[in-house]
Amino acid sequence: QVQLVESGGGLVQAGGSLRLSCAASELTFSTYAMGWFRQAPGKEREFVAGINWRGGVTYYGDSVKGRFTISRDNTKNTVYMQMNSLKPEDTAVYYCAARPFNLVVLGERYDHWGQGTQVTVSS
Repeated sequence: QVQLVESGGGLVQAGGSLRLSCAASELTFSTYAMGWFRQAPGKEREFVAGINWRGGVTYYGDSVKGRFTISRDNTKNTVYMQMNSLKPEDTAVYYCAARPFNLVVLGERYDHWGQGTQVTVSS
């Protein structure tokens, strides 16, 4: 059974940084695009960042461009997201998701999801 396990969330002050990780198991990780999504209370799920299966193509949501960086290590079956200059509006549960090959922004197109990790940014 495919498992995606997120880690690295926590409480940070505005302007601070966090690095999220998502470790995958029971899938051929190198053939999957990976995405990060987030959902804040009372809000819809939002695409944050994505990376294609080879790692050569990345895409970011407008609200995080220039602050967040997604990367992957196919030797470790892990995708990362470095989050800098965090803002209170970044507070949400962050989920990683996997789909074959090419990244897309629609969450409905992803086959596998993690349980999420909470990120809280205090002002």
